[in-house]
Order: sequence, then C-alpha cells, then structure tokens
Amino acid sequence: MFERNEMLRVMMILAAGTALAGCAAGTVPPAVVATDVELATAVEAAPEAPKPEIDTFGFDTAGMDRSVRPGDDWVQFANGTFLRTLEIPSDKPAYGMFNRLDDLSRERTREIIEAAAASKATAGTNAQKVGDYYSSFMDEAAIESLGAAPLVEDLAPFKAARTKADFARVVGESLDGFDPGLFPFFIGQDVKAPDRYVPIFFQAGLGMPDRDYYLSKDPKLVDARNKYVTHVAKMLRLSGVPEAQAAAKARAIFNLERKFAQVHWTRVESRDDDKTYNKWSRSDFARKAPGFDWNAYLSAAGLGGQQDFIVSQPSAFAGMAKAVASTPLQTLTDWAIYHTARDAAGVLPKAFTEERFDFTGRVLSGTPELEPRWKRGVNAVNASIGEAVGELYVSKYFPPETKAEADRLVRNLIASMDTRLANLPWMTAQTKVKAREKLASFRAKIGYPDKWIDYSPLTIQRGDAYGNAERATAFEYRRELNKLGKPVDRDEWFMTPMTVNAYANPPMNEIVFPAAILQPPFFDPNADDAVNYGGIGAVIGHEISHHFDDQGRKYDPRGRLTDWWTPADVKAFEAYATKLAEQYSLYEPLTGTFINGRLALGENIADLAGLLVSHDAYRLSLGGKQAPVIDGFTGDQRFFLGHAQIWRIKYREAALKRQLVTGPHSPGHFRPYVVRNLDEWYPAFDVQPGQKLYLAPTDRVRIW
Repeated sequence: MFERNEMLRVMMILAAGTALAGCAAGTVPPAVVATDVELATAVEAAPEAPKPEIDTFGFDTAGMDRSVRPGDDWVQFANGTFLRTLEIPSDKPAYGMFNRLDDLSRERTREIIEAAAASKATAGTNAQKVGDYYSSFMDEAAIESLGAAPLVEDLAPFKAARTKADFARVVGESLDGFDPGLFPFFIGQDVKAPDRYVPIFFQAGLGMPDRDYYLSKDPKLVDARNKYVTHVAKMLRLSGVPEAQAAAKARAIFNLERKFAQVHWTRVESRDDDKTYNKWSRSDFARKAPGFDWNAYLSAAGLGGQQDFIVSQPSAFAGMAKAVASTPLQTLTDWAIYHTARDAAGVLPKAFTEERFDFTGRVLSGTPELEPRWKRGVNAVNASIGEAVGELYVSKYFPPETKAEADRLVRNLIASMDTRLANLPWMTAQTKVKAREKLASFRAKIGYPDKWIDYSPLTIQRGDAYGNAERATAFEYRRELNKLGKPVDRDEWFMTPMTVNAYANPPMNEIVFPAAILQPPFFDPNADDAVNYGGIGAVIGHEISHHFDDQGRKYDPRGRLTDWWTPADVKAFEAYATKLAEQYSLYEPLTGTFINGRLALGENIADLAGLLVSHDAYRLSLGGKQAPVIDGFTGDQRFFLGHAQIWRIKYREAALKRQLVTGPHSPGHFRPYVVRNLDEWYPAFDVQPGQKLYLAPTDRVRIW
C-alpha cells in the first residue's frame, strides 16, 4: 500500500544518505516531454518562467521584526512578524515553507491528475492508470459499500495459521500487499560493494514512532501509549474482533510491542553506518536470531535463492525473534490484524481512516482535522505511481531555464566546497587528495529522472481502490526484487519530481534536487543572487556536505563504506563534531525537552557546512565586485536573511515533541541559529558581545 511504499522509500533514503527535511546535469533531455500523449494533452502547455515572487529582491521584508536585535534573537528579527501572524492549518501538525510549497505542489498535481481522470484515456496508458487510481480513491460510496470485506479476505491467511511456521510464511507472503511490517527490508546497495544489490533488513514491529514512546517516563509519552492501547482496541473491533475481547487483545499487542521496543536500537545507534553494516548469510538468521521461522519467511518473501543479506540492527532482530517465540500464536495473529488494518485504512471505509488519524494525527501530532480527501488522493497516486505524474509535472512546471540556473548554482557550490577542502588546516594532505577526488566525481540530479519507471505491467481498475493499492504495492515489490543480481541502476530516483525536499546518497556519490523544491522562497531564477544562495544555495551545500558529515565521510570516491581517513583526521573531525553536538544539545524547544545533539549531528553539520560553502560561492559569484545594496540591505545581509526565510515554521506541541524524540533534524525554527558559527554574520548585523546569540570566536564551530 502507498503508506508502506512511502516508509520503504524513506528507509532507502536514510540508509543511503539523508534528506533535507537530503557532475551537473546538462540540458533538458527528451525524457521531460510526456511520452503518454493522452495524458500530455490533458494539461496546458508549460508557462514561461515566473517573475520574482517575493518583494523587490526575493525576500519578505514585511515579515521581519526590526524591533528585535539580530544578535538577541535572529529568528524573530528575520521572521518575527510573519511568525506572529502565521496560523497552522487545521489539517497540519506544523506549517512552514516546506508545507507551503507542498500545498502548491499538490494543487498542481491535483490539476494534472483530475485532467487525466476526465480524459477517458485508452486502457493501459499512464493517463488511464493515474485517472482511475485517483477516481477510485475518491469514490467513497464504492469504498463504503464494500465495507471491511477486502480486509477480511487479506486477514484470512493469518487467522488460518495453525503454527508459528504458518505465521512466518503468511508474514512473508503479505509483503507484496498490505502487511503488518514485522521484519521489513528493501533492496539497496551493498555499501561495501556498491555495484551490487542486497536485501537490507531494518528493525520494525512498532505501532508508535519510537522505542521511547513505550519506555520513557515522560508524561506526554505515557499519555500517548495509554491512548495507543485504546486505539488498537478500536481498530480490532472495526476489523471484526468481538468487542468483549478487543481490550484484552490490545493490551497483549502493546505488551508484545513493548518487548520489541526494549531490544530496538536507539536512533543514535541506528544512524551509525559502520554499526548497521552486518552481513548475514541465510543460515545466520536461524543461528543468530532463533525463535522465528526464517526459512518459511524468506522463501515466502521471494528471497528463497538469496544467500547474503544486510541486517541493520542484529541484536534487535535476535530480541524480536525471541519475543515472537515466547508469544502465543493468537497474540501474533491479533498483532498482524491490527497492523494490516492500519496499513490498509486509507482505502477502507471512513471509520478506519478516522480511527487511524485520531491516533496518528491527533494524539501523536496534535493535528485537529484530517486532510481533505483530495489531498489524500493526490498523496496516494504520488506514492504508488508517482513518476507517471512526474513526467507531466515537470513538462508544465519546470522550465529549462530553471534547470539551467540550478545547474549553475550547483557547479559554483561544488567549486566552493573544493576550495574549502583544499585549504582545510586540520586535514592531512593525503586525505585531502581523496576528499577532492570524491567531490570531483559527484553527480547532481536536478528536477527529474533521465528515465521514467515503466508502469505497463501494472493494472489499475476504476472502482477498485483497495485492489489498486495492493496491485501498486505488488508491482513495486516485484520491481525491487528484480534488482537482485542486476547492475546497480545509477539513474534511479527515490523522490518524485513533485516532492519538496532533497537528498544525498553517498553510495551513489550523488545529490538530488526534485523540481518542486526549486521554487520561491528556496529558489527564484529571477531573484537576487544573495537570496538564492542563502536559500537553495544553502540547501545544495547541505546535500553536498552530507557526503562529508559524520557518516557520509565514511564513503570513498567510489561510494564504498571504508576507512579512508587517517587517525589524525578522524580525531580532529570528531572533536569539531562533539563541540557542535554539545552546542545544539543546549537548545530547549520545549520545556524539559532538549535537542538531541548526537541524533541531529549529521543534519547540523550539513546545515553549518552548507551555509559556509554557499556563502563562499555567493562571494565568488560577485567576480570581485562589491555587492549592491538593495532596499537598504547589503549583499551579506540579504544572504543570511534569505537563509532564515526558508526555515519559517510553527509546530503544534505534540508534533514538536515527536520531532525532538524521533527526528534526525533539529526543529526548523532552530536551524537558522547555525549562523552563530559564521564569522561573517557578526559584522553583517553588528552582533556584539553581551547579546544573547553571541559566540566568542573560539566557541564557533567551523568544521569545513
């Protein structure tokens, strides 16, 4: 289902590198022109490149609060008036610039999809599949008329299991549809042999976001887990479990998941690429994680002939298998019923969708209202057959001049990073040579893939929302399994062009920027260069520098996980990294809850390096000339303001709590404070000792 597809896509990105919210391409290839003629004619021709969207030079000066000194509260100075008037929409857990662009992207995508739905396209074309998938999702009457019948059919094999071997087999068989997610995997690069694919397993099995939600004494998390048990009982009742049994079964499910949580690795442990690289053979599963029938599971999952695997958290797998062995089969079945129903809820009657949202939206994120159905429909299409829509999106909304300007920025940022590497005082000469070699071999993917996924084997039927979601998942699952034994596809993307984000992929030695993020306030080809470098330039620098953060630095120029730094380099780097982690760990976004500086370390290093490199690139772009003063702002001032503007955001309390517990990023409204480490920020805004944000030069961290 699309929810599971999204989870696996995120896991691929996190395993390979990291997302932002993560050689330059040439001219626009023919692939940007829609190959599906019927779908292409359903939308209008691409407009000309837009004029600068924000004020005279690309920055919202009205959103500032000039009554605050920049050195006392940089975020309020740059964004205070905007933030005071910003209201979080009722269907959002938080709202900021990423959300604003995501809303715009979905509005545009909706136009494309609804045009396809009305086009009466020929069967088998992308237009037919996109239109019928969306129309089926939007047909609530048809979904309500079927009730839970499609789910009951999928649950039947679990209910028919008579042994734990049967249970393991059914869990494996369910992976190509709605599934409970016990021991999930994806097909990714073997990072120590990055030219081959391997199944990569990762810990799962929880219904709440993280082990802390089960184990912490934090009152907010205790409240969440009490409400979780109530939620599980309601989902079980909707799935056909007698009301008299639901509460006890829900408590047993929670107790099982608590056992899983007790053996789960922490998020800090799970982001260590050395620790998570654990090569297992097929026989190792039974030997190292006894208690679960791995042969039955792997064979049913389509991995019967596979002999080597990567297990990211081996002790968690051992502990979870032990928990499965000690748990009654009926509880395992009930656990699978709940998780399968939750996975399928989006294409089941309203009662399922509302109950899932009541917990995942209202309780975990504090969001008052469920998104309108059309937004969920767009999400479902994008998650299941997104590249079919992406072809049309870029032909309409990503003009060649935008791509060309983005190419120019990327080249300048890479050149600036190269200069910094060449002049690093703490890095040894031999490591510098390899680091610059790695940078020179970078590939930047901008806007959209060079080739699109072929959806011709996928059948989409109007009026069958549940079946369409299952078939789309099965199609993607088979596409993933088919990678095994094949050369690594270095043209593959893990985000659609409509995604407002970016990512770095160290095993591919690439940085990726979907079309949708290349828009104001991040990027406007007609805006002032200073604002663009502060916005998208810092994003580009962020992704470049991920290849040199505390994990990305472990990958050599071939994209191979290996130890290529000298001990002296590692020692110097780790001293800087520790200092940055300690700096961020002092920030307290919620009373009593601080940023986890170790968990957010990679992202904070990338924020710092990205801004440094982008500022260098901006200065270089001036060609030795003095930057003009525009509306009373110098070039450096416009650069730093442009950066602050992309992080305008507000959170609901529950969403912020979740971000602090689980997120590898610092909360968005704290990310602009990275400027405290840049010497150039201080004279730009006359920041002096005694002001709240002032850091003495010796306390400023400048890794790169």
